[in-house]
Amino acid sequence: MEQKFFLACSPGGFHKVAYTEWGTPNQNPIICVHGLSRNGRDFDYLAQALSEQGYYVACPDIVGRGDSDWLSNPKYYDFPQYVSDMTTLIARLNCKEVDWIGTSMGGIIGMIMASFPNTPIRRLILNDVGPYIPSSSLKFIKTYLDKNPHFANFEAAEQYFKNIYTNFGDLAEEQWQQLTMHTMRQVSDGSYKLKRDPTITLSPSKARIFFKILSHPLKCLTGTLFDVDLWNLWQKVKCPTFVIRGENSTVLPKWVLPKMREINPKTQWVEIANTAHAPALMSTDQIQLIIDAIKGS
Repeated sequence: MEQKFFLACSPGGFHKVAYTEWGTPNQNPIICVHGLSRNGRDFDYLAQALSEQGYYVACPDIVGRGDSDWLSNPKYYDFPQYVSDMTTLIARLNCKEVDWIGTSMGGIIGMIMASFPNTPIRRLILNDVGPYIPSSSLKFIKTYLDKNPHFANFEAAEQYFKNIYTNFGDLAEEQWQQLTMHTMRQVSDGSYKLKRDPTITLSPSKARIFFKILSHPLKCLTGTLFDVDLWNLWQKVKCPTFVIRGENSTVLPKWVLPKMREINPKTQWVEIANTAHAPALMSTDQIQLIIDAIKGS
């Protein structure tokens, strides 16, 4: 594993995007993209297993998260910017096709890119996200996204993540420590803060940009979030798609899955027991599901 960087550009100027790479670069890489408040190191267990199978894997920190730069203007934290940055990553990898694994927000970025003509996305793996997200789930996500906690020590930070990410499933202690380690930064007084720009939020301004780019996926009126509706976008996705759903997920309602397959017959799915949003993709069985999906078995 090695951490690398590339330069991308927003209307506010250039910014650095960090990514970790696993394995030897080749012409059919796998790109793993994290959720709204997370970072690329969430995929360490999966990426290591994939690299041991001979795959090359790149796991970026979306701008404003992890070791990537923060943007000078928070209004640029939007999907057009994320798509632009990931297009730059694909250009850097110098490949014609990629397999895309996306958790939550990372899956939406993948759906957007897979919907474009001449898309480089060969296969799409969506972790607990689809073309429809109920507003109630967005409100829940917003409750912890709008917080900017500060912890006296590493143990307090780890307990915080255990509390807010119980939906990830039954993780081992070393896995919780790994998630905490790469999500926090130690500041000068020895305490810990999130490696995430606190200006990132689900705001009305972001919703308007989302609406402008994708026709009408996310609407907002006087601060009230409405359902995300990406069905028009999904109709343009033609590549083979494998969806992983947490059994108790409210972000990805169960009824969405057969409708996805009705629109794109190349869609398959599986449910992970005793999880909600979103399966951590750290256990041996979940990793094997992804390996099988990439192999097309």
